[in-house]
Amino acid sequence: MVKLEKIKEERKKNKWTILIKDSDEIFANTIRRLILEEVPTLAVEDLEIKDNSSALYDEMLGLRLGLTPIKTDLKSYELKENCKCKGEGCARCELKITLKVGKKGYVYAEEAESADPKCTFVYPKMPLAKLLSKQKIDLIMTAVVGQGKNHVKWSPGWAYYRKEPVLTIGKINDPEAVAQKCTDGVLVLDGKKLKVDQDKVYDSNLLDYYSELDKSISVEYTDNIIFIVESWGQLSCKEILATSADILIKKIEQLEKQL
Repeated sequence: MVKLEKIKEERKKNKWTILIKDSDEIFANTIRRLILEEVPTLAVEDLEIKDNSSALYDEMLGLRLGLTPIKTDLKSYELKENCKCKGEGCARCELKITLKVGKKGYVYAEEAESADPKCTFVYPKMPLAKLLSKQKIDLIMTAVVGQGKNHVKWSPGWAYYRKEPVLTIGKINDPEAVAQKCTDGVLVLDGKKLKVDQDKVYDSNLLDYYSELDKSISVEYTDNIIFIVESWGQLSCKEILATSADILIKKIEQLEKQL
């Protein structure tokens, strides 16, 4: 049975690091691809531009808005193909967001007004455009639920994995020289001795390099897998993982019916 253990949660970075035991890269890569391609989120799809006298062309402004992440409530919204309206568009599969600004200076995401207070732009201070005197932006956005396999703007974040590393050190000939070459804080000096900061081992991409600095430093890899999820903010890391698991279960059930 697959076992999961949460190693680290970095809330400011919207990042989770998880240890997967009794599994393999096939399972880890399946979850990774489900996260990138299948987990649905809201993103701007259509624009009704009433006025845009900014320096950005309509297409450029639309591109910026499409790639601006929106907080997503998966309990309230669903994919158009699964909606009762059969893709015609309703409050269950579409969200209206208005943006009307006519003042000089930067236009920020927080100035947009969403029809659903729960689903607003993730980063309030994200700049969308810059206006000069007498320039205006007046538009209505239609955000829909989609998946990353159709466009990256619907991807909820990034996911990747690696084998679990085990870094061990013995008696180092020149601890100070090794510590100076350690740029990510994995190896730190404690007096005249070199020690390993275990909290930073899983994030390091330089472990093999450190093992070449001294014969007493060695790196081995277990069969466990370190799985990292970084959210863009539409969903929490927990929601991303839980949704990917639900999607996988549904796909397995569909396969069983076809056998």
